[in-house]
Amino acid sequence: MGPDQRSSPTAINPGSQSALRELNEERILAMLRSHGTLTQAALARSTGLSTATISNIVKSLVATQRVETAPTTSSGRRAMGVSIIDAADVAVGIDFGRSHVRVVLARAGFHLLGEDHTALPVGHRAEESISIAASMLKKLCANLGVDHTQLLGAGIGIPGPIDHRTMTVIRGAILPEWVGINIESQLQAALSLPVFIDNDANLGALAQVTWGEHQESSNLCFLKIGSGIGAGLVLNGSLYYGSLGITGEIGHSTIFNQGLICRCGNRGCLETVASTGVIIDLLSQSEGTPIGIEAVIERAQSGDSATLRILGDVGAAVGHALANVSNLLSPEVIVIGGPLAPLGELLLEPIRRGLFRHAIPIIGENTVVRMAALGDRAEALGASALVLRQGQPRQI
Repeated sequence: MGPDQRSSPTAINPGSQSALRELNEERILAMLRSHGTLTQAALARSTGLSTATISNIVKSLVATQRVETAPTTSSGRRAMGVSIIDAADVAVGIDFGRSHVRVVLARAGFHLLGEDHTALPVGHRAEESISIAASMLKKLCANLGVDHTQLLGAGIGIPGPIDHRTMTVIRGAILPEWVGINIESQLQAALSLPVFIDNDANLGALAQVTWGEHQESSNLCFLKIGSGIGAGLVLNGSLYYGSLGITGEIGHSTIFNQGLICRCGNRGCLETVASTGVIIDLLSQSEGTPIGIEAVIERAQSGDSATLRILGDVGAAVGHALANVSNLLSPEVIVIGGPLAPLGELLLEPIRRGLFRHAIPIIGENTVVRMAALGDRAEALGASALVLRQGQPRQI
């Protein structure tokens, strides 16, 4: 082999180092577009690049005003968060609930541009609700100066199990009027956008690891307690869908074998003892007059003994169900969301008691249980994240 055929450092294309740097810059920017603000340590773990390389590239991106940095906390320690600032594309997030619809607009890099929500009648039909959401989106875009051509797509949250093979809502959903309808085609036609449909609990989980304080959690369970009870699971950094796309139906796990018949057809499900509807019914019966969830929260915070007793029973049942999840999957953190979130420790404390009682000790002791910090917009934010994490949207 002659000297000119030998491999040596001087034989490398002098442009290869700059090309490699550009490639690494794009890897970092892609992670920030799809995951929002990340610490430099998290960027190093997710890209496989060294911390020194990450630090140098981030300094360069800051100098060219493509990213910005700001102090943050990670696992209780001070860190520097990195956020993208050069993205113009916009994602839509729409959350359909039992009695509401919420629309948000967010830029890549997870910057909330604006939101709107409106009440819907209980038992609303898909066609009418989709039309209302489309009108809300059009008005929100106009108010924010966002052109329709900037929209990447729309993430859609539905409160019920979704068969991902057909993208239809199945029996047992909070919105029975939506069961069996091809909502994907209806949404695409009404919004003139690619749509990405998911269960609202899944989107709540996605919001926690993108918009929320748990961005570095690889294994997380989000439990939404509302008219129904559902869980979203993030396992090894990704949403878990199973074989059918129907996962996290913890509300239909049996807690009492001789309990009430559930809307799913089984007996003694968690929803029959711990949903917000059950809590309201119990307190309304004791008062002799209907009350709302706001009144439940107010009474609990004022120390009303009957309300606290009911919440204690609810928390114990929820903790029992979560212990089964924890024993099987061992999540790092369990986040509780839904309209009861303002209760904070008044609900978390009995949930933890139920979890510790029924979980393997080492798992119970090492599972963090917290209230969601994103409020009632979590599912809509998760829906926008669903779009941002798709990369290039599919054509419709």
